[in-house]
Amino acid sequence: MTAKWDPQQYLKFSGPRLRPALDLLAQIAVENVRTVYDLGCGPGNLTSFFKDRWPEADIIGIDASVEMLDRAREAHDPAGGPQIQWQQADLTNWRPDAPADVLYSNAALQWVDDHKNLLPGLARNLRDGGVLAVQMPRNHKAPSHALMIDTIEASPWADKIRGARGLPPVMEPEDYYDLLRPHVSQLNIWESEFLQVLEGDNAVAEWTKGSALKPYLDALDEDQRQVFFDDYSVRMKEAYPKRADGKTLFPFRRIFIVATR
Repeated sequence: MTAKWDPQQYLKFSGPRLRPALDLLAQIAVENVRTVYDLGCGPGNLTSFFKDRWPEADIIGIDASVEMLDRAREAHDPAGGPQIQWQQADLTNWRPDAPADVLYSNAALQWVDDHKNLLPGLARNLRDGGVLAVQMPRNHKAPSHALMIDTIEASPWADKIRGARGLPPVMEPEDYYDLLRPHVSQLNIWESEFLQVLEGDNAVAEWTKGSALKPYLDALDEDQRQVFFDDYSVRMKEAYPKRADGKTLFPFRRIFIVATR
């Protein structure tokens, strides 16, 4: 069963989540684009940027979450017109109907297993000169993610939570190079650490509540969920204290991949 995602929770920090997406888009050097697939499109918050960049292209948003796609349709239909489509699909097995010009994925493929087959498979479904552009969080060693394990182990429901499918660590940059290089003509891989400046009370806990922490919360009943989240929140406040101006600094590492067929 597909997990339910909360677009409102995810979009609480839409500004910091948007920055790496636009950094990735800026590195795609391809013109005469007819089809752009947004893999893991979420609430469709990148659609207007794709339309500005490639106004004649068909834009197809793919996501497994009904809730996210409903939010995307709400925001863009009917104003988006026939050039924008939304499709529900599991990215594990999804492939375009015909070779694509741009396969773009911002902060989504970290949730999909078997990268050793997934990414080469996507690259093989590009037209000659087409681009696979991927950004994924690689922040699993940071306190925000590492302390999830401590919270689980301290929980009276540890056995129950351990069974949840958490966010698997993303591979090393050189592993992605070796994986993709035989399938593409050009390959650019880099990492950036963003010093995210967050507002609000308990900002880091609220951030992960809409992403990496979600599978563990989903494994619990409502009352248990609140107790677990409160414990995790205390740990986050200690690891990421508010600054003198009331903001919370959240360093966040991400990996970028731009592969040209």
